Amino acid sequence: MLLTVDIGNTNIVSGLYQEDSLVTDWRVSTNRASTADEYGILLLQLLAYDQIDRSRIQAAIISSVVPPLTSTMQDALQKFFRIKPMVVGPGIKSGMPIRYEDPREVGADRIVNSVGAYAKYGGPAVVVDFGTATTFDAISERGEYLGGAISPGIGISTEALFDRASKLPRVELIRPPAAIGKNTVASIQSGILFGFVAQVDGLVRRIASELGGQVQVIATGGLASLIGSESRTIEHVDLLLTLEGLRIIYQRNREERSSRTGSKPQDHL
Repeated sequence: MLLTVDIGNTNIVSGLYQEDSLVTDWRVSTNRASTADEYGILLLQLLAYDQIDRSRIQAAIISSVVPPLTSTMQDALQKFFRIKPMVVGPGIKSGMPIRYEDPREVGADRIVNSVGAYAKYGGPAVVVDFGTATTFDAISERGEYLGGAISPGIGISTEALFDRASKLPRVELIRPPAAIGKNTVASIQSGILFGFVAQVDGLVRRIASELGGQVQVIATGGLASLIGSESRTIEHVDLLLTLEGLRIIYQRNREERSSRTGSKPQDHL
């Protein structure tokens, strides 16, 4: 079985694959202070809950935007599972040409999402990832990563609002009855939800226009379902897109690790 691990600023999402099929997945909070032992024990507990013997895990791949935790997770997998995981980064073959000014600046999660999206939905495509930041990634019809946009995430923006406006109450992020709020709670919910939906739709339309018009739009990340239900541009909500991208990248590298040195730089992260 293949263990896929995506380390984000807010959550760590993991999944187990048997060949091409996802067997189970988990989402836990990212804790930069946790040790390799703590993450190792946590993985063992999650496996025990799903009644999966750890000896069945034969390989692992990690993508991470939290560098200190990359080595922590590597140590955990080596100590508790006797596995040296593949880490998405320089030297790993993504199979997707990177048309960024400096490919090394692109976050691993953005490339992984793009690989998964192009494999599942084709191109041209736009991937919207609702994480700590909201990222927009553009993929050409030929499967090239072209770049995109980064904006403050919904969580960051709402926390800033509540921290700076002391009289405003914290609210549950749900759909309000209407855009015109009749009380403070509904007004905040309207501004947050419909405001972010408008941002997403507006930016997706601009990107789609630059891609030539008709595109596949895929949303992923924690709030993808909520925003996707209101958006007029999002066509697919795929909460496990990153795990699928990791599986594909692992398979592409498994047979080619010995030949990566001679690959063209633009074909790597």
